[in-house]
Amino acid sequence: MIVEKQVPLQAYNSFGIVAKAHQLVRIREEADLLGLLASADWAGLTRGGMPFVLGGGSNLVITGDVKPLVLKVEIMGRRLVDDGPKGWLVEAGAGENWHAFVQWTLQQGWPGLENLALIPGTVGASPVQNIGAYGVELQDRFHSLDAIDLRTGESFTLDAGKCGFGYRDSVFKHASSDTRDFGLAGRALITRVRFWLPKAWKPVLGYADLERRMAETGNTAPDAQTLFDWICAIRRAKLPDPAVIGNAGSFFKNPTVSPDVCADIIAREPKVVHYPMPDGSIKLAAGWLIDACGWKGRGVGNAGVYEKQALVLVNRGGATGGEVVTLARAIQTSVYERFGIRLEPEPVVI
Repeated sequence: MIVEKQVPLQAYNSFGIVAKAHQLVRIREEADLLGLLASADWAGLTRGGMPFVLGGGSNLVITGDVKPLVLKVEIMGRRLVDDGPKGWLVEAGAGENWHAFVQWTLQQGWPGLENLALIPGTVGASPVQNIGAYGVELQDRFHSLDAIDLRTGESFTLDAGKCGFGYRDSVFKHASSDTRDFGLAGRALITRVRFWLPKAWKPVLGYADLERRMAETGNTAPDAQTLFDWICAIRRAKLPDPAVIGNAGSFFKNPTVSPDVCADIIAREPKVVHYPMPDGSIKLAAGWLIDACGWKGRGVGNAGVYEKQALVLVNRGGATGGEVVTLARAIQTSVYERFGIRLEPEPVVI
């Protein structure tokens, strides 16, 4: 076990915010973490509180140097666990790049994750956020995960039911003191994740961007690779590459409201973008609400709202975490004052 000191974190967060970890340990296999937990150094390393688990840093806003011990998850590996008559069970290490993993599954002839292409981050972070895009959420393809309890050192496995998935939500985002009976925020480190990809595959379409692609190409029944290519092209046209412009992807969750509230907003704002949900609620497009408040292209200091997509906050060069948070709060205030809607950020602020 090597404890690295004063580790620069700029390359480890997609916003590209300059900060340091006072102490960092790389977890490249389960044995690394188990050895750390059993070591005489553990008590001293965690004297300032439970460690911070860092994956790809794509859903993170760092507001200063990180004092708690940082556990950098770098567990790799991909494999086919089972090839059954109804589907493929595929596993990946928590440190694997998510998009590269999606590409790999398609290369093997195992479709099902194509709608989740180009989502930044690691495989291990995907169930924490219950990532989703273009009509598919992680929970739709999730089978189970392995994790280690940072308090007890015990390994455990969770299926979908025990992960408490919701819209950009899971048991890993709630502490045990919350209203939920079982919270794992700050308590567990995910090591491996498994996905169930049915062989009875059919494309998940229905979004306006995909309908336009079908109309433009005349292809109304795209295969998985074609759908993957379309989604990559759509996302690249709308969203900035974190390697070029620092960002954390969609910064706010799309809020859901009752039909009555939606009708009231439509009466005032007929062009508001909204989607009916299966449970009867209405999802509003947060990007549209932000754009309607005039924030596209504006900023605070070196943090700004992306010119092509108001849902994305960007680092224009040298932005601090404080500037990003200040900008986000100003946007929240504007949207609440105009629409009565409270936007909830997606990234973790540390």
